Amino acid sequence: MTVVAGIGSGEIRVETAYRPAYLVFCDVDETLIDCKSMFEFLRFQLVRRFGEEGELRYRLVEADLKGRSAAGVPREDVNRAYYRSYAGESAEEMAVLGREWFSLAASAPGFFIGSTVAELARHRAAGADIVLVSGSFAPCLDPVAEYVGARHVLCSSPVVRDGRYTGELPEPVIGEGKRAAALRLLAEHPGVNPRDCFAYGDHPSDFPLLDCVGHPRGVGDDPVVRGYLARRADRAAVAVSGCALACWSMGRDEQSEGCTGECALPLG
Repeated sequence: MTVVAGIGSGEIRVETAYRPAYLVFCDVDETLIDCKSMFEFLRFQLVRRFGEEGELRYRLVEADLKGRSAAGVPREDVNRAYYRSYAGESAEEMAVLGREWFSLAASAPGFFIGSTVAELARHRAAGADIVLVSGSFAPCLDPVAEYVGARHVLCSSPVVRDGRYTGELPEPVIGEGKRAAALRLLAEHPGVNPRDCFAYGDHPSDFPLLDCVGHPRGVGDDPVVRGYLARRADRAAVAVSGCALACWSMGRDEQSEGCTGECALPLG
C-alpha cells in the first residue's frame, strides 16, 4: 500500500497495489483447447492465403516437423523449426489471421475443453490471476487469453524485425522453458506463495510447469501424468474445492461430494 499526501491541499490519497490471491498456470493445447493450435493455425493461414498451394505447403511443413519428432529431435528444437517456417511473414498479418482462425475454430463445438474453462472461471472468481503457458505464439494465444480472461500469456516469442518474423526463436516455452517462464512470473509476485498456486497440464512435458506450484492438476488420462500426480500426492495432500478436472489428480478422500469419477477428460 502506498500513501500519498497532497501538500497544501490536506488531501491524502491511498493507493493499494493490486495483488492476486494466487496464480493459476494453464497449458493450452489439449489442456484448455482440444487441438494443437500451432498446426491448426499454420494450416488455416496458408490455405486462407494460397488455397490448394497453401495446403501443399502445410503438408510439407507438417511432414518435416513430425519427421523430426519421430526421429527423437528434442521438442524445443522442433518448436524452433516450426517458427522458421514463418521467416519473412508479416507479424501484423499473422495477428489478424490468428483472430480469424480463432473466430472460426471457437465457433465449433468442442474447441474448448469445457471442464478446464469452468475451472479457470472458478479460480478467477476466487481472486486468482490466470496465466496461459504454451509453446504456441501470440497470434494463436491472444484471442484464447481474452476469451478465458487470462491476465498473462507466457509463450514462444519469435523474433520480429521491421515488422516481419525472422524465423528465429530465442527461447522456446516448452518443457524446461515453461518452468523458467513460470518462475520468472512468480518472482514478480513476491506476495504470492507458489504453494498456493495451481497448474494444469496434459502431457509429461508439462511436468516442469507443474513442479512450480503446490497444486498440480492433470487433464486427460495419460498414465505417465497420472503417475506423476500420484507421486506428488504422496508427498503432500492436495486440497480442492469442488470436483477437479480429472478425479485422479487428487487423493480419493479429497474429492468433493458428488464427484463420481466421470469428470476425467479424454486426451485430445
